[in-house]
Amino acid sequence: MLTKVLLILLWMSTIFPSRIEGPHAESERGTSARHDDVYGPKPQGPQKKLPSEEIKPTTVDTRQRFGKLVAATEILDSMLNKYDHKLRPGIGEKPTVVTVQLSVNTLGPISIMDMEYSIDITFCQTWYDERLRYNGSFESFVLNGNLVSQLWIPDTFFRNSKRIHDYAITMPSQMVRIHKDGKVLYTVRMTIDAECSLHMFKFPMDSHSCPLSFSSFSYPKSEMIYKWEDFKLEINESNSWKLFQFDFTGMSNTTETISTVAGDVMVITLFFNVSRRLGFNIFQNYVPSSVTTIVSWVSFWMKKDSAPARTSLGITSVLTMTSLGSYSRKNFPRVSYITALDFYITVCFIFCFCALMEFAVLNFLIYQHTKPRASPRLRYPRARGRVLTPLRARGRAQQQQGNVVCEMEDSEDESDEEEGPSCPAQQSLHPGRSHCPGGCYKFCKYLCTARRCEGGMWQQGRLFIHVYRLDNYSRVIFPVTFFLFNVVYWLVYLNL
Repeated sequence: MLTKVLLILLWMSTIFPSRIEGPHAESERGTSARHDDVYGPKPQGPQKKLPSEEIKPTTVDTRQRFGKLVAATEILDSMLNKYDHKLRPGIGEKPTVVTVQLSVNTLGPISIMDMEYSIDITFCQTWYDERLRYNGSFESFVLNGNLVSQLWIPDTFFRNSKRIHDYAITMPSQMVRIHKDGKVLYTVRMTIDAECSLHMFKFPMDSHSCPLSFSSFSYPKSEMIYKWEDFKLEINESNSWKLFQFDFTGMSNTTETISTVAGDVMVITLFFNVSRRLGFNIFQNYVPSSVTTIVSWVSFWMKKDSAPARTSLGITSVLTMTSLGSYSRKNFPRVSYITALDFYITVCFIFCFCALMEFAVLNFLIYQHTKPRASPRLRYPRARGRVLTPLRARGRAQQQQGNVVCEMEDSEDESDEEEGPSCPAQQSLHPGRSHCPGGCYKFCKYLCTARRCEGGMWQQGRLFIHVYRLDNYSRVIFPVTFFLFNVVYWLVYLNL
């Protein structure tokens, strides 16, 4: 009986393990069978790394890292623990030498009305402070703007600045680098609106030097000295695009000592040299003024009896020149002297006004010559007390009658504009006097309104100007004079 029970238990132990492990073995066989059907490398499952293979920070690296931080903290604490930022380096022994470097980020714009300019710079100052020397493996420490207040900084200020803008987003744009030998580098970025006195005598062909001067606010030369190190400054199109009407031509620097209440102060000044571009003013001022002046000469080719057309053209030219002169001064400082552009516009205005006056003079002289006159009366001189014989009386009457006829002889023919009246008898009897209608003998020395005045004895040694040909003279005189004026004007102002 016992033997049967043991056999049954043995049989059951052999059957149940095969049933449990059967599905797993079947799945493994199925998977391997599926992989055998695929061509190519067989995929491999992820392999777990052993715990011994995982990378863990070693105790030695952690100690070294925290050791450097602790060492840096100890160095800074030792430097700043007994440091007095209110006293300059080397006080009572020697002056502090501050080396200055400057980098221009952008230059401009230049305001003519306010006589100022804007400049964005990165200002660097270097000096030595023996109190900040340290020993260690660190070559330098970089401190941000929050720790600048714990160090002594030179009290440099810009003497001709009107406004200064500091950058404080996201942090103040300033930095301090401390070297192990005590060398300190302080860098700050700022935008300055500085004063620039513009001398506009040659405007718009002017050139200017805009200064940027700085010095110490409280330390005299005996305590603080400024100097440049490798003065090099390049400004190109990428950082001078705000100049607009100006071109950057170069820069220079000067060092001087001025006397103040605090003592003799060293002042360093930078000069940014700029020259104005002519393009804008050529097309906005010079070309319109010249064209308006030339248009006013069109009246010289109009008929003399076209009074409305010639008058309208002359008045329009004068008013246009007045408007151009006002427009040129619109965005311009109110200086008390005349500029080159003002002089040019004034001369163009004079040319337009003279063209208008030329027609007025011509019209007046023609009207004086052609106006109707009253019939002259013959006046004979009274006979004297003695009685003349009939023969002498007849001869005296003929002589007086001939003289009176010559004085009142005139021609009313106006068909020919180039000719005027003539008086051959007067030219023969009175060679020193020409015929002038209306009794204006004072103009006869220079003008002639008669038809055939040329060739007379009165003309000898005098300037002959035919009034009827005044337009012909103006067609030549006005353009030639204006051309010579432009030649002299541009040669003088471009080389002045």
